[in-house]
Amino acid sequence: MTGEQVYVSHAPGDLTLVQDLFSTVKNFPFGVHIALEELEPVGSRKRLEGRVANSDVVVAVVTEDMAETTWIDQEIGYAVAKGIPVVPLCDEGVSRRGYVSGVEGVTIDRSDLTVTIFNLLSRLRSELAPLGALSVPNWYIRFPCTVPDCGHPVTLELEEGQTKLWKLYTHGKHLTASCEACGSTYCFNPATIGFRGRKE
Repeated sequence: MTGEQVYVSHAPGDLTLVQDLFSTVKNFPFGVHIALEELEPVGSRKRLEGRVANSDVVVAVVTEDMAETTWIDQEIGYAVAKGIPVVPLCDEGVSRRGYVSGVEGVTIDRSDLTVTIFNLLSRLRSELAPLGALSVPNWYIRFPCTVPDCGHPVTLELEEGQTKLWKLYTHGKHLTASCEACGSTYCFNPATIGFRGRKE
């Protein structure tokens, strides 16, 4: 699982929400391109067109703020024309229109973003499965050990399917990865793959 690209189309008012939802998704070894983070101060849309065209999945954030911009509809249409799957990430009660009206999406639970992040990761794993089946430990995060003077690479491989990850989460368990050089163990939330802490 390397080299895949995910483009996130969203309204300007949803940038903070999008950053919260994708903070741990960005830890995986594939590109996550959040529209407003990609725009330079001058706001060149040509760059975004290239990001959409080179994406394996486009996530369209559908909220009330979406009505304020036409760019999301245009980016969705462009993705559909290029044959790129579009995953709607929707606020509850907001109607989906156009190309995403009949597409199964992920509901945003603003009262519990953990649920939303888990469902988003499930959907991304499903959409990117042709590039690597879920039964293969090809979903991972890699980071340098944070123990002073170590820096050895540590890898957390996600061999578990999403159902098992959710069960671990609901039972208060965590995922672990250890540094082979110094033996430190890193703990992660199984639902969001967010970092929980380090044990030496």
